[in-house]
Amino acid sequence: MKILIAPNAFKGTIPADRAAALIKEVLSQHLRQAEFQLCPIADGGDGTCLLLGKQLGLSELQVMGLDAIGRVKLGLMFLNKSQKTVLIDVATVSGLEGLDSALIDAKASSSYGTGLLVLEAISQGADHIILGLGGSATVDMGTGILRALGFLFLDEHGREIPVFSPGFLSKVAYIQRSPIKHNIRFTCLCDVNNTFFGKEGAIPVFGPQKGLKDTDQQAFEEAAKRVFELMKAKGKGALEDQPGFGAAGGIALGLSAFFPVAIKQGAHYFFERVEMEEKVKWADWVITGEGRFDRQSSAGKGSYELLQLAQQQRKKAILITSGGEEEGIKSGFDEVVNLPELDFSLQNISDVAEKYLKSSLKEFLSKCDFGEED
Repeated sequence: MKILIAPNAFKGTIPADRAAALIKEVLSQHLRQAEFQLCPIADGGDGTCLLLGKQLGLSELQVMGLDAIGRVKLGLMFLNKSQKTVLIDVATVSGLEGLDSALIDAKASSSYGTGLLVLEAISQGADHIILGLGGSATVDMGTGILRALGFLFLDEHGREIPVFSPGFLSKVAYIQRSPIKHNIRFTCLCDVNNTFFGKEGAIPVFGPQKGLKDTDQQAFEEAAKRVFELMKAKGKGALEDQPGFGAAGGIALGLSAFFPVAIKQGAHYFFERVEMEEKVKWADWVITGEGRFDRQSSAGKGSYELLQLAQQQRKKAILITSGGEEEGIKSGFDEVVNLPELDFSLQNISDVAEKYLKSSLKEFLSKCDFGEED
């Protein structure tokens, strides 16, 4: 029996590569004659470029940057020098991780730290920057990255507005293009299709988790629309809101005003690069998982996209998740391993999550006809 183990991250608890190792540990004790192939997956969410860089064996480079509120933070990028390409997760420095809830404030946070990593990538000879957009703490329309690349954002008196300033977008009256013309292009990987504006846009949907209060949303959107119009006027060619611009607080939107930008569905891009179709062809069973599988998972999440590949090749698929048994079966998984709910207030949440993953999988194996017990 050939088993492909390809989980997504169990968000906030178990990274994808660690989850894959744990699943193999349990399965190998039960199915001692089985062959295993591990390929942890990502879909444009937090850590996509980290995982992809490791899967592809690219060179790691640590770079000092600033976090979403301006504190020094060490970031990570992956270099493919032969292709002049660098992979960077926005969340590596500009993410929510590491920020206390009291410090999360969309009106002041900035992607400037990610821009510093992009500058370092350029200095390394890269002309193609791949950005994983998941997990960001900002709704700055990419102004922070643009500022690091030399663009200036000025108030009504023509004075520069410092990044990380409270109410940054509301103060912008003019945009001054960078005197340095960077010959670069961007590919932005995302796991959502939201536009930036509108009822399903970045501000009402993702703003609250980034510290934007309901009472501030209308004023914030009005300020963002003014900046959008300034970007349209200052940038080359037409700029229109589109699916994917809502990811990471509009980073792809801001970059698209001044640079070539391609928006890619993260799971598809990841699967192409790691040759996932060939891995599924090899397997008899495909095992995947994520923290919570729900109706939104069918909008581009890695586990669901992997299921589509498995079904196309008529391979059996198992989902490991919390609270998504009914939705998983409805989506077409052959089996669902349901994990207990977690108390996220626990300090040892990762240890508890790992314990639940192993015990739930063992219980599943003891009750099902999956393979032959030894």
